[in-house]
Amino acid sequence: MSRVYRSRVDRWLVVVLVASAIVCLGAALASFRAASGLGLAGPLVALLVGIGLPLWLVASTRYTLTDEVLRVTCGPFRWRIPLGQITGVTPTSNPLSSPALSLDRLCIAYGSGKSVLISPEDKRGFIDDLEGRRAGG
Repeated sequence: MSRVYRSRVDRWLVVVLVASAIVCLGAALASFRAASGLGLAGPLVALLVGIGLPLWLVASTRYTLTDEVLRVTCGPFRWRIPLGQITGVTPTSNPLSSPALSLDRLCIAYGSGKSVLISPEDKRGFIDDLEGRRAGG
């Protein structure tokens, strides 16, 4: 049976995303006024990327545990990590870009020196669930 864990979302990130969406919308509106015909394509693409992508990331970032794998989903990005390849789970606040919407993170080490940073809302529950599945129970 699989269990889905949503990403914790830091308030500062929400503020940054809303502010950038407002700036992007303002720039797109100014460009729409100045453009016509095919010239509207650039501002439209910028608007979709500037607002659509961040919304997609926030809405879709999640971590799914099954009995065999950890699936990490973040917008168009996907990781599939077999539980048997996980070599460690450590708390971190590493700010590197990752499928985590909070700085309250877990570093999942797997394979040959690979890692992914995640930020489940229920960190303790996620760790307990992961360890239980890795132990086979």
